[in-house]
Amino acid sequence: MPASKCWHRVMPTTEPTCIRVMKPGWCTTVQDFGRHGYQHYGVSPSGAMDRLALVIANRLVNNPDTAAVLEITLLGPDLLFEHAALLAITGADLSPAIDGECVPLWTTLAIQAGSRLTFGPRRTGARSYLAAAGGIDVPLLWGSRSTHLSSGMGGLNGRALLADDILRLNVIGGGRKGPRIGRTLGPQSRPIYVESPALRIVIGPQDVGAAALTSLTRRPYQVGSQSDRMGYRLEGQRVQNVSAEATISAISANSAISAISDGTAMGALQIPPDGRPILLMADRPTTGGYPKAAVVIAADLPQAGQLQPGDTLTFRRTTLPEAEAAFAQQWGELGQALPPAEP
Repeated sequence: MPASKCWHRVMPTTEPTCIRVMKPGWCTTVQDFGRHGYQHYGVSPSGAMDRLALVIANRLVNNPDTAAVLEITLLGPDLLFEHAALLAITGADLSPAIDGECVPLWTTLAIQAGSRLTFGPRRTGARSYLAAAGGIDVPLLWGSRSTHLSSGMGGLNGRALLADDILRLNVIGGGRKGPRIGRTLGPQSRPIYVESPALRIVIGPQDVGAAALTSLTRRPYQVGSQSDRMGYRLEGQRVQNVSAEATISAISANSAISAISDGTAMGALQIPPDGRPILLMADRPTTGGYPKAAVVIAADLPQAGQLQPGDTLTFRRTTLPEAEAAFAQQWGELGQALPPAEP
Protein backbone atom coordinates (compact mmCIF):
# COMPACT_ATOMS: atom_id res chain seq x y z
CA MET A 1 0.00 0.00 0.00
CA PRO A 2 1.43 3.45 -0.86
CA ALA A 3 2.91 5.40 2.03
CA SER A 4 0.54 8.26 1.27
CA LYS A 5 -2.33 6.13 2.55
CA CYS A 6 -0.75 5.14 5.88
CA TRP A 7 -3.26 7.06 7.93
CA HIS A 8 -6.06 4.61 7.21
CA ARG A 9 -4.25 1.29 7.45
CA VAL A 10 -5.57 -1.28 9.88
CA MET A 11 -3.19 -2.28 12.69
CA PRO A 12 -3.12 -3.79 16.17
CA THR A 13 -3.93 -1.38 19.00
CA THR A 14 -2.69 -3.33 22.03
CA GLU A 15 1.09 -2.85 21.67
CA PRO A 16 3.06 -0.40 23.84
CA THR A 17 3.61 2.84 21.96
CA CYS A 18 6.40 5.39 22.23
CA ILE A 19 6.40 8.81 20.61
CA ARG A 20 9.68 10.70 20.19
CA VAL A 21 9.53 14.50 20.02
CA MET A 22 11.69 15.63 17.09
CA LYS A 23 10.58 19.27 17.32
CA PRO A 24 8.38 20.44 20.20
CA GLY A 25 6.39 23.21 18.53
CA TRP A 26 5.69 26.50 20.26
CA CYS A 27 3.87 25.23 23.35
CA THR A 28 2.82 21.58 23.40
CA THR A 29 1.67 20.25 26.77
CA VAL A 30 -0.07 17.22 28.24
CA GLN A 31 -3.60 18.15 29.34
CA ASP A 32 -6.81 16.52 30.50
CA PHE A 33 -9.88 17.78 32.41
CA GLY A 34 -7.68 19.27 35.13
CA ARG A 35 -7.26 18.73 38.88
CA HIS A 36 -10.43 19.93 40.56
CA GLY A 37 -11.16 20.21 44.26
CA TYR A 38 -7.79 21.61 45.35
CA GLN A 39 -8.10 25.35 44.82
CA HIS A 40 -8.38 25.86 48.58
CA TYR A 41 -4.84 24.44 48.78
CA GLY A 42 -3.62 26.90 46.16
CA VAL A 43 -3.58 24.34 43.32
CA SER A 44 -4.83 25.67 39.99
CA PRO A 45 -7.16 23.30 38.10
CA SER A 46 -5.27 23.75 34.81
CA GLY A 47 -6.56 21.32 32.12
CA ALA A 48 -7.45 21.82 28.47
CA MET A 49 -8.34 25.29 27.25
CA ASP A 50 -10.97 23.75 24.92
CA ARG A 51 -12.50 20.81 26.77
CA LEU A 52 -15.07 20.13 24.09
CA ALA A 53 -12.31 19.47 21.52
CA LEU A 54 -10.47 17.32 24.07
CA VAL A 55 -13.53 15.15 24.70
CA ILE A 56 -14.24 14.75 20.98
CA ALA A 57 -10.64 13.64 20.33
CA ASN A 58 -10.82 11.08 23.13
CA ARG A 59 -14.16 9.70 22.00
CA LEU A 60 -12.90 9.23 18.46
CA VAL A 61 -10.19 6.86 19.75
CA ASN A 62 -12.52 5.27 22.35
CA ASN A 63 -10.69 6.76 25.32
CA PRO A 64 -12.47 7.89 28.47
CA ASP A 65 -13.38 11.58 28.22
CA THR A 66 -10.80 12.39 30.90
CA ALA A 67 -7.80 10.71 29.23
CA ALA A 68 -4.67 12.81 28.77
CA VAL A 69 -3.96 14.29 25.34
CA LEU A 70 -1.50 16.75 23.81
CA GLU A 71 -2.63 20.38 23.60
CA ILE A 72 -0.81 22.00 20.68
CA THR A 73 -0.72 25.79 20.51
CA LEU A 74 -0.36 27.67 17.20
CA LEU A 75 2.87 26.03 15.97
CA GLY A 76 2.71 22.25 16.09
CA PRO A 77 5.38 19.67 16.89
CA ASP A 78 7.14 17.05 14.78
CA LEU A 79 6.48 13.64 16.35
CA LEU A 80 8.07 10.32 15.42
CA PHE A 81 5.92 7.31 16.26
CA GLU A 82 8.26 4.48 17.13
CA HIS A 83 5.28 2.11 17.29
CA ALA A 84 1.93 1.99 15.53
CA ALA A 85 -0.93 3.96 17.05
CA LEU A 86 -4.47 5.18 16.52
CA LEU A 87 -4.99 8.94 16.66
CA ALA A 88 -7.53 11.73 16.42
CA ILE A 89 -6.80 15.44 15.99
CA THR A 90 -9.45 18.03 16.85
CA GLY A 91 -9.72 21.71 17.65
CA ALA A 92 -7.66 24.21 15.68
CA ASP A 93 -6.67 23.35 12.13
CA LEU A 94 -2.88 23.47 12.19
CA SER A 95 -2.48 21.55 8.92
CA PRO A 96 -1.58 18.10 10.30
CA ALA A 97 0.20 15.62 8.03
CA ILE A 98 1.52 12.07 8.32
CA ASP A 99 4.71 11.51 6.36
CA GLY A 100 3.98 14.66 4.38
CA GLU A 101 0.39 13.81 3.44
CA CYS A 102 -2.37 15.99 4.87
CA VAL A 103 -4.77 14.13 7.14
CA PRO A 104 -8.30 15.10 8.20
CA LEU A 105 -9.30 16.51 11.56
CA TRP A 106 -12.19 15.13 13.64
CA THR A 107 -11.41 11.61 12.33
CA THR A 108 -9.86 8.41 13.71
CA LEU A 109 -6.49 7.89 12.03
CA ALA A 110 -3.89 5.10 11.99
CA ILE A 111 -0.17 5.78 11.97
CA GLN A 112 2.49 3.18 11.29
CA ALA A 113 5.68 2.57 13.24
CA GLY A 114 8.41 4.88 11.93
CA SER A 115 5.97 7.49 10.58
CA ARG A 116 6.07 11.17 11.52
CA LEU A 117 3.20 13.45 12.39
CA THR A 118 3.88 17.08 11.59
CA PHE A 119 1.93 20.33 11.56
CA GLY A 120 1.99 23.30 9.21
CA PRO A 121 0.27 26.67 8.82
CA ARG A 122 -2.57 27.62 11.12
CA ARG A 123 -5.93 27.85 9.34
CA THR A 124 -8.46 28.25 12.17
CA GLY A 125 -8.35 28.32 15.95
CA ALA A 126 -5.32 28.42 18.21
CA ARG A 127 -5.16 25.05 19.99
CA SER A 128 -5.27 21.59 18.51
CA TYR A 129 -5.80 18.39 20.49
CA LEU A 130 -4.03 15.12 19.71
CA ALA A 131 -5.53 12.04 21.35
CA ALA A 132 -4.04 8.58 20.98
CA ALA A 133 -5.78 5.33 21.84
CA GLY A 134 -4.88 4.50 25.44
CA GLY A 135 -4.11 8.10 26.45
CA ILE A 136 -0.79 9.79 27.22
CA ASP A 137 0.90 7.95 30.10
CA VAL A 138 2.39 10.45 32.55
CA PRO A 139 2.12 10.35 36.35
CA LEU A 140 -1.26 11.08 37.89
CA LEU A 141 -0.95 14.01 40.31
CA TRP A 142 -3.94 14.90 42.49
CA GLY A 143 -6.32 13.21 40.09
CA SER A 144 -4.97 14.74 36.88
CA ARG A 145 -2.16 14.47 34.33
CA SER A 146 -2.47 18.11 33.25
CA THR A 147 0.53 20.41 32.99
CA HIS A 148 0.47 23.64 35.01
CA LEU A 149 3.32 25.62 33.51
CA SER A 150 3.76 28.43 36.03
CA SER A 151 4.13 26.02 38.98
CA GLY A 152 6.04 23.35 37.04
CA MET A 153 3.54 20.71 38.08
CA GLY A 154 2.00 17.74 36.27
CA GLY A 155 2.32 16.57 32.70
CA LEU A 156 5.84 15.69 31.55
CA ASN A 157 8.10 17.14 34.25
CA GLY A 158 5.79 20.12 34.67
CA ARG A 159 6.73 21.77 31.38
CA ALA A 160 6.04 22.01 27.69
CA LEU A 161 7.56 19.33 25.47
CA LEU A 162 11.19 19.58 24.40
CA ALA A 163 13.10 17.93 21.56
CA ASP A 164 14.05 14.30 22.31
CA ASP A 165 11.31 13.85 24.91
CA ILE A 166 9.72 10.40 24.88
CA LEU A 167 5.98 10.01 25.44
CA ARG A 168 4.36 6.69 26.20
CA LEU A 169 0.77 5.62 25.73
CA ASN A 170 -1.22 3.45 28.08
CA VAL A 171 -1.71 -0.05 26.73
CA ILE A 172 -5.33 -0.67 25.79
CA GLY A 173 -6.64 -3.61 27.75
CA GLY A 174 -9.40 -4.87 29.96
CA GLY A 175 -11.58 -5.76 26.99
CA ARG A 176 -11.98 -2.16 25.84
CA LYS A 177 -13.26 -2.07 22.29
CA GLY A 178 -10.80 -0.60 19.80
CA PRO A 179 -11.75 2.48 17.76
CA ARG A 180 -12.80 2.19 14.15
CA ILE A 181 -10.35 3.77 11.71
CA GLY A 182 -12.05 6.43 9.60
CA ARG A 183 -14.73 7.17 12.18
CA THR A 184 -15.52 10.87 11.96
CA LEU A 185 -17.58 13.59 13.55
CA GLY A 186 -19.81 15.03 10.84
CA PRO A 187 -19.25 18.64 9.73
CA GLN A 188 -22.63 19.69 11.13
CA SER A 189 -21.51 18.60 14.62
CA ARG A 190 -18.05 20.15 14.63
CA PRO A 191 -17.34 23.39 16.48
CA ILE A 192 -16.77 26.42 14.28
CA TYR A 193 -14.00 28.73 15.47
CA VAL A 194 -14.22 32.38 14.53
CA GLU A 195 -11.71 35.16 15.15
CA SER A 196 -14.29 37.68 16.39
CA PRO A 197 -16.77 35.72 18.53
CA ALA A 198 -19.57 37.10 20.67
CA LEU A 199 -19.16 35.43 24.06
CA ARG A 200 -22.22 35.24 26.27
CA ILE A 201 -21.78 36.29 29.89
CA VAL A 202 -23.74 35.98 33.11
CA ILE A 203 -23.42 39.02 35.36
CA GLY A 204 -21.69 38.71 38.76
CA PRO A 205 -20.64 37.54 41.26
CA GLN A 206 -19.54 41.07 42.27
CA ASP A 207 -21.71 44.10 41.58
CA VAL A 208 -19.60 46.62 39.67
CA GLY A 209 -22.47 48.92 38.73
CA ALA A 210 -24.57 49.50 35.61
CA ALA A 211 -22.12 51.92 34.02
CA ALA A 212 -19.30 49.38 34.23
CA LEU A 213 -21.44 46.65 32.65
CA THR A 214 -22.42 48.99 29.83
CA SER A 215 -18.73 49.66 29.17
CA LEU A 216 -18.01 45.93 29.15
CA THR A 217 -20.64 45.08 26.53
CA ARG A 218 -20.55 48.20 24.36
CA ARG A 219 -17.52 47.65 22.08
CA PRO A 220 -15.20 44.83 20.93
CA TYR A 221 -12.05 43.92 22.81
CA GLN A 222 -8.80 42.58 21.44
CA VAL A 223 -6.82 39.77 23.06
CA GLY A 224 -3.59 41.47 24.13
CA SER A 225 -0.05 40.26 23.58
CA GLN A 226 0.34 39.55 27.32
CA SER A 227 -2.12 36.68 27.21
CA ASP A 228 -1.56 33.01 27.96
CA ARG A 229 -3.18 29.97 29.55
CA MET A 230 -3.60 31.89 32.81
CA GLY A 231 -5.75 34.59 31.26
CA TYR A 232 -6.31 37.03 28.42
CA ARG A 233 -5.53 40.69 29.00
CA LEU A 234 -8.11 42.54 26.93
CA GLU A 235 -7.41 45.79 25.12
CA GLY A 236 -10.10 48.27 24.21
CA GLN A 237 -12.88 50.03 26.07
CA ARG A 238 -11.87 50.51 29.70
CA VAL A 239 -14.52 49.46 32.17
CA GLN A 240 -15.27 52.73 33.93
CA ASN A 241 -17.00 53.50 37.20
CA VAL A 242 -15.96 50.40 39.10
CA SER A 243 -16.41 52.69 42.05
CA ALA A 244 -15.28 52.28 45.62
CA GLU A 245 -18.94 52.61 46.60
CA ALA A 246 -19.92 49.66 44.41
CA THR A 247 -17.10 47.54 45.79
CA ILE A 248 -17.97 48.43 49.38
CA SER A 249 -21.63 47.66 48.68
CA ALA A 250 -20.72 44.23 47.32
CA ILE A 251 -18.53 43.52 50.33
CA SER A 252 -21.24 44.57 52.77
CA ALA A 253 -23.84 42.41 51.04
CA ASN A 254 -21.63 39.32 51.28
CA SER A 255 -20.22 39.86 54.81
CA ALA A 256 -16.77 41.00 55.82
CA ILE A 257 -15.20 37.76 54.58
CA SER A 258 -15.79 38.92 50.98
CA ALA A 259 -13.33 41.76 51.53
CA ILE A 260 -10.46 39.33 51.00
CA SER A 261 -9.62 37.44 47.80
CA ASP A 262 -12.14 34.80 46.81
CA GLY A 263 -12.16 31.83 44.46
CA THR A 264 -11.88 32.13 40.68
CA ALA A 265 -13.53 30.27 37.82
CA MET A 266 -12.52 29.74 34.22
CA GLY A 267 -14.26 32.42 32.18
CA ALA A 268 -14.46 34.97 34.99
CA LEU A 269 -13.96 38.60 33.92
CA GLN A 270 -11.83 40.43 36.44
CA ILE A 271 -11.74 44.23 36.43
CA PRO A 272 -8.41 45.57 37.79
CA PRO A 273 -7.96 49.20 38.84
CA ASP A 274 -6.85 50.29 35.34
CA GLY A 275 -10.23 49.18 33.94
CA ARG A 276 -8.74 46.73 31.42
CA PRO A 277 -10.60 43.41 31.80
CA ILE A 278 -8.81 40.11 32.32
CA LEU A 279 -10.53 36.94 31.10
CA LEU A 280 -9.35 34.12 33.39
CA MET A 281 -8.59 30.81 31.68
CA ALA A 282 -7.44 27.28 32.54
CA ASP A 283 -4.22 28.06 34.45
CA ARG A 284 -5.81 30.91 36.40
CA PRO A 285 -4.76 31.76 39.96
CA THR A 286 -6.86 30.01 42.56
CA THR A 287 -8.08 33.25 44.15
CA GLY A 288 -8.30 36.88 43.13
CA GLY A 289 -9.11 40.18 44.76
CA TYR A 290 -10.19 42.18 41.72
CA PRO A 291 -13.97 42.46 41.25
CA LYS A 292 -15.36 39.80 38.92
CA ALA A 293 -18.00 41.55 36.87
CA ALA A 294 -19.25 38.56 34.87
CA VAL A 295 -18.47 35.00 33.80
CA VAL A 296 -18.41 33.61 30.25
CA ILE A 297 -20.95 30.79 30.06
CA ALA A 298 -19.66 27.20 29.88
CA ALA A 299 -21.04 26.63 26.38
CA ASP A 300 -18.86 29.46 25.03
CA LEU A 301 -15.63 28.56 26.83
CA PRO A 302 -14.46 26.25 24.00
CA GLN A 303 -14.58 29.21 21.61
CA ALA A 304 -12.76 31.38 24.15
CA GLY A 305 -10.09 28.70 24.46
CA GLN A 306 -9.37 28.96 20.73
CA LEU A 307 -8.50 32.67 20.76
CA GLN A 308 -4.99 34.04 20.27
CA PRO A 309 -3.42 37.49 20.69
CA GLY A 310 -4.82 39.86 18.08
CA ASP A 311 -8.25 38.22 17.89
CA THR A 312 -11.24 40.35 18.82
CA LEU A 313 -14.29 39.45 20.87
CA THR A 314 -17.44 41.01 22.22
CA PHE A 315 -19.51 40.21 25.29
CA ARG A 316 -23.27 39.73 25.27
CA ARG A 317 -25.38 39.43 28.41
CA THR A 318 -27.52 36.37 28.92
CA THR A 319 -29.36 34.73 31.81
CA LEU A 320 -28.50 31.74 33.95
CA PRO A 321 -31.40 29.62 32.56
CA GLU A 322 -30.27 30.39 29.01
CA ALA A 323 -26.69 29.48 29.92
CA GLU A 324 -27.78 26.17 31.41
CA ALA A 325 -29.92 25.39 28.35
CA ALA A 326 -27.05 26.17 25.96
CA PHE A 327 -24.68 23.89 27.89
CA ALA A 328 -27.20 21.04 28.00
CA GLN A 329 -27.88 21.38 24.27
CA GLN A 330 -24.18 21.46 23.36
CA TRP A 331 -23.31 18.29 25.24
CA GLY A 332 -26.59 16.59 24.41
CA GLU A 333 -25.96 17.03 20.69
CA LEU A 334 -22.41 15.71 21.09
CA GLY A 335 -23.73 12.67 22.94
CA GLN A 336 -26.06 11.91 20.04
CA ALA A 337 -23.38 12.40 17.37
CA LEU A 338 -20.48 10.80 19.25
CA PRO A 339 -21.39 8.83 22.41
CA PRO A 340 -18.84 8.27 25.17
CA ALA A 341 -16.31 5.47 24.85
CA GLU A 342 -17.58 1.94 25.12
CA PRO A 343 -16.05 -0.18 27.90
